[in-house]
Amino acid sequence: MGVSHTLSLGAVGLSVASYYLYQHFWRDTEMCFQKKIESKDLHLQLNAKLFGQHIAKTVVLSAITGFINNPEPKKPLTLSLHGWTGTGKNHISKIIAEAIYKGGLRSKYVHLFVSTLHFPHAENINMYREQLQTWIRGNVSLCPRSIFIFDEMDKMHPGLIDAIKPYLDYYDELQGTSYQKSIFIFLSNAGGDIITQTVMDFFNQGKKREEIKLNDLDPILQMQIFNNKKSGLWHASLIEKHLIDFFIPFLPLEYQHVEMCAREELMSQLGLVDEDIVKKITDEMTYYPKDKQLFSVKGCKTVASKLNSYL
Repeated sequence: MGVSHTLSLGAVGLSVASYYLYQHFWRDTEMCFQKKIESKDLHLQLNAKLFGQHIAKTVVLSAITGFINNPEPKKPLTLSLHGWTGTGKNHISKIIAEAIYKGGLRSKYVHLFVSTLHFPHAENINMYREQLQTWIRGNVSLCPRSIFIFDEMDKMHPGLIDAIKPYLDYYDELQGTSYQKSIFIFLSNAGGDIITQTVMDFFNQGKKREEIKLNDLDPILQMQIFNNKKSGLWHASLIEKHLIDFFIPFLPLEYQHVEMCAREELMSQLGLVDEDIVKKITDEMTYYPKDKQLFSVKGCKTVASKLNSYL
C-alpha cells in the first residue's frame, strides 16, 4: 500500500472519528449559546463564502450581531430570505448557524424544517400546527437561543406558519417560557421573479447591481409574498402584524459569481484553485435571459456536483 493511499485512509479515519466524537460527545455536551459574537468574524465568513449578495450580507451581519449581542431583545429575530434556487439562502443559514453554534446545522439547538418533508399533506394541517407548536415550545424551554429554519416556504400549506405567531410576538413569556432570544429563518423561492426584474431594470438603466438597496425591493417583495396564493406566507398574520423583521432579497447570480463559487468549492475540497476547471464549470451552467445570458438558472447550486466530474 502506497504512502499516499495510507494517508488518504488515515484522513478518512480521522474524519469518521471526528464525526463520531461530535455526535456522541460534543453534541451531548454542547451548551446553549450565552456569549456574544464578533461582528468581524461573521463579516469574514460572509465575504469568504457568499457571493453576489451585497444586500443580504449587510442586513444579516447587522441583524445577527445586533440581536445576539443585545442582552434583552424585545422579540425573537425573524428573517425571511427570498430568491431563486442556488442564490445562497441555505448557504447563509449555514453561516449563521455556525457563527452561533460550533456544530452549525448539526447542533441540537438548530432545527431545520423542510415543507415537503415535514408537512407534506394538506389534510393534516391541524396536526402539523399542533406538532410545530409542541416542538418549538419544548426546544425553546431547553434553550432560549434556539434557531428554527423553515425551508421551502413557497411549498408550505397556507395558514400553517401562523401557528407559530405567538412565539414571534412581543411577549415577555408565554406559559412560563420566553421566546425573545430565539431566531426564526424562513427560506423561499417566492419573490424571485420580482427580484430578477429589479436587477434587470437596473441593468437596462446602466446601473450596477451593487446600487440596489433594500428599500428598492422591500415594499414590493412584502406585497407580492403576502398576496401569493402559492406561498406559505399568503395572507399570513406574521406579515400583517409586522412580526417578520427583515425580508431579505437574494439577487440572481451572474457568470462572475459562479466563478467565485467554483473557486471557493475548489479551495474547500482541494486547498487550491485550478482556473481551467473554474472556467469549465462556469461555462457548463445555463444562463438567462436568452438574448443577454446574464444570470445562472441554478445559481451556484450545481457547482459542487459539477466539480466532482473533474476530480
